[in-house]
Amino acid sequence: MNGNKICCLAFILLSAVLSGCASNQQLDAQKAEATQADLVQADGQVAAADDPRGGVWDPFEPFNRVMWDFNYEVLDRFLVKPVTKGYVAVTPMPIRNGLQNAADNIEEPANSINNLLQGKVEGSLTSIGRFAVNTTIGLLGIFDVASSMGLERQREDFGQVLGVWGVGTGPYLMLPALGPNDFRSLTGRVVDNYYWPSTVLEDPYLIAAAVVSLLETRASLLEQEENLNRALDQYLFVRDAYFQRLAFEVSDGKIQQKSEEELEAEEEDFSDFESLLNGTE
Repeated sequence: MNGNKICCLAFILLSAVLSGCASNQQLDAQKAEATQADLVQADGQVAAADDPRGGVWDPFEPFNRVMWDFNYEVLDRFLVKPVTKGYVAVTPMPIRNGLQNAADNIEEPANSINNLLQGKVEGSLTSIGRFAVNTTIGLLGIFDVASSMGLERQREDFGQVLGVWGVGTGPYLMLPALGPNDFRSLTGRVVDNYYWPSTVLEDPYLIAAAVVSLLETRASLLEQEENLNRALDQYLFVRDAYFQRLAFEVSDGKIQQKSEEELEAEEEDFSDFESLLNGTE
């Protein structure tokens, strides 16, 4: 591997911290309001992100906290965030969109297979259609013509496939540079890298696509950092958001919402409990 490739790979490892430092804030309002107990799979089983003993399985917390401080206070602060701001400042939005579209297009065959492995035939066919249309008419994916035709992206990774199959996440890991992880997601990431066309593309093209995706993810979070800064414990905030996101993705957003009757009953129970406490004082 020549010097340029080594430098690019080193940059990816360092900039990947963005997926650990802040990407877990990228939960929409529905995710943010849902508690971990509400995030369940469609078949009614508890989301695989939960520890069988209850709660999040974080046996390596002392090590994980050290890695969190290193990732966020050092790598992101002095490398990833400044590079991202420079990228946003000098790159016109049309070019950024085209680069992101091309990077996303590489993943469409993997999306198709992962959808199919979950029994989502329609999603699998949609991903194949998107790849065919955007690779040809969209000039190697630079233009997202498929979305304008009603073929919306159906992103699925092999980690989600394993989750649907009932495989648990395993212990939580905050890895240096790579950020929040778990054994299931790491396995899924390795498998996704063996899908075509990643296996036939030249390294520089794959490296460029990875860098673009990482920079765009970090750029989308620049205005959301206040949520993280307001957290009493940033490490716990990121960890809990990470597992919520995993559970939400595995369940395809099928969150069990409590009915108004259930919420009223819980409020009455709490009021009775509070009255009982007051009566003992």
